[in-house]
Amino acid sequence: MRQIKNIILHCTATPQTAKVESIQRYWRDQLKWKSPGYHWLISRDGTAHNLAPDSQVCNGVAGHNSTAIHISYIGGVDEAGKPIDNRTEKQRGVMLELVKLYLSKYPGAAVKGHNDFTKMKACPSFKVSEWLKEVGL
Repeated sequence: MRQIKNIILHCTATPQTAKVESIQRYWRDQLKWKSPGYHWLISRDGTAHNLAPDSQVCNGVAGHNSTAIHISYIGGVDEAGKPIDNRTEKQRGVMLELVKLYLSKYPGAAVKGHNDFTKMKACPSFKVSEWLKEVGL
């Protein structure tokens, strides 16, 4: 069993209307990844798509993947491609449920955003530490 140190939150940096299949195709065909970018992908309507088991290493943050669970929402950019927190209420709710689930499953894990590991990324297009305070975590 992998030792999980971080629960890392992401956005896809795509329109909110992007389809799970097109995101997966991009990873496979363009990036040539054998594993998905995230364990969970949350659609605009709040549907949580489990793309990989916890035991699988995903490609969310280089150098940190072996000890991380990755959760992403579809969206994170405006029409011009600029970073924006455009999570729907349903996406926010499901993201919170998944974070709580993983905090109970992996006590001591830190919840961070992709942008906490590299300032070169705006992902997840919000400040995770502020959101955690907002939701009481």
